[in-house]
Amino acid sequence: MRLFNDATEYALRATVWLAHQPPGPYKHQTIADATRAAPGYLIKVLQALAKAGIVSAQRGSAGGFTLDRDPGTLSVLEVISAIDPIERIRSCPLDLPEHAASLCPLHQRMDESLASLERDFARTTIAELAQHGAFPTNVCNALSSCCKPGSGRDLP
Repeated sequence: MRLFNDATEYALRATVWLAHQPPGPYKHQTIADATRAAPGYLIKVLQALAKAGIVSAQRGSAGGFTLDRDPGTLSVLEVISAIDPIERIRSCPLDLPEHAASLCPLHQRMDESLASLERDFARTTIAELAQHGAFPTNVCNALSSCCKPGSGRDLP
């Protein structure tokens, strides 16, 4: 089971990687190589992060992407929300009339879990993830299980 889609995963990897680098613009290809992201897809993710004010984009030969936010105050939830916000369960997904006033126990529990994820991601900063060491191994392990053997994304 995957918690995040590829775009959100790329956004988290790129943001953590940028937070771990000295300030300055970085070409999307450099970020893609460092984070093992598909360059053509990553550029769209970086543009979405720029639209959200998380990174800035500079055109030209000396341009690239720069982290615009302080990684110590930038939450993981903000990065996730810029790409694909967590959708809470507000009403019965089955549109059952008997669940109009409140969610059934199953969907109530699922929504509580989503709320817990939101709280955890809101209090986890990008700086916390970036301090774990060199990318990609330690940061990737901190973000998810994407680098575990057998996941299809094994690291050398």
